[in-house]
Amino acid sequence: MDEQSRPVFLPVGDNSARVFGLEGRERACRLAANAGFERVDSIPGGSPALLANMDFAWDPAWLRVMATRPGSVLEFEGHPVLAHVPVGHSRTPVEQAMTGAGGSLEGLERLDSQNAEITYDELRKRERPFVLPLSEETAGDVERAAYDASYKGVTDVLTLYLWRRPAFYLTRWAAEAGLTPNVITAFGGLLCVLAFFYFWFGNYWLGVAAGFIFMVLDTVDGKLARCTGTSSRWGEVLDHGIDLIHPPFWYWAWAHGLGTYGRPLEPVYETMLLATIVIGYVAQRVIEGIFIKRFAMHIHVWRPIDSRFRLVTARRNPNMVLLVLALLAGRPDVGLELVGAWTILSLIFHTVRLAQAEMRAWRGEPVVSWLT
Repeated sequence: MDEQSRPVFLPVGDNSARVFGLEGRERACRLAANAGFERVDSIPGGSPALLANMDFAWDPAWLRVMATRPGSVLEFEGHPVLAHVPVGHSRTPVEQAMTGAGGSLEGLERLDSQNAEITYDELRKRERPFVLPLSEETAGDVERAAYDASYKGVTDVLTLYLWRRPAFYLTRWAAEAGLTPNVITAFGGLLCVLAFFYFWFGNYWLGVAAGFIFMVLDTVDGKLARCTGTSSRWGEVLDHGIDLIHPPFWYWAWAHGLGTYGRPLEPVYETMLLATIVIGYVAQRVIEGIFIKRFAMHIHVWRPIDSRFRLVTARRNPNMVLLVLALLAGRPDVGLELVGAWTILSLIFHTVRLAQAEMRAWRGEPVVSWLT
């Protein structure tokens, strides 16, 4: 939507209930600003407006839906929640309807939040966005709903299952403590570097501890940004940059530490193994980039098999599971070999899937996500 047709954001009412350390009105305005809406207290002449009832909390996905639906109102059990008031339509009766002072929603198309369907393309899952009443009593339910809504439905097995709940409590604590996502990212980055040095000197268990805390914080910073409306371009670059760059360095440090640990690899074999892991890792990232450019979606959301394989594909978290299992057996050298083998298998899988998508497109058949 272009800037001229985008409605301004107008909060209606107030709400002192706190969600992730923010009062309802402040959080709603942050979410709107983060979604690209200009927040106003009065509507400029000739401007469409998105009115938001502060008695409710909602998934930011609804902002994008309502921005493209002029003349419509989103309802929860008959109560107006968000209303896109177009130019020429009086907003006063809509505000009155939201505050319970009478008013009317006549002339607006009604959209039931509990029956409408929408896809989370950017979060890679199929789910209806939430709308919930917001009060001191329901604030906890809103926090859980907002956190779950910010979670990617297609990710690795550790992120999706192991530390989903712990990361929720850490996210809530960080928000209440006033920590920003960039602070969490920076602290996690320090732990990432610390893990590298522990691995380098063969202190694998200390490295694993630092690495796993970093991996949890890598989940927390993104969730904190989405749940508090504090996402930023610089934060995304910093977060994704660290995620993209550090894994090969960890594998290099792990290989170097094998000498201190007492399980050194023959130099030529070590070089070949590291080359296999690093080249395979880069090649998979390149394939993902090609798939996005060709088909405007992640390769992991094409078909259900791709989403299931994302749980275990040769990325950092699943690879760390292999390394830790081998370490438990006292064979960190075998762990690195397992990572190499799994990287090759994962690369083959993604190469085949890209080729199959290209063949499908060549035949004139659509290549679309099963989540849409």
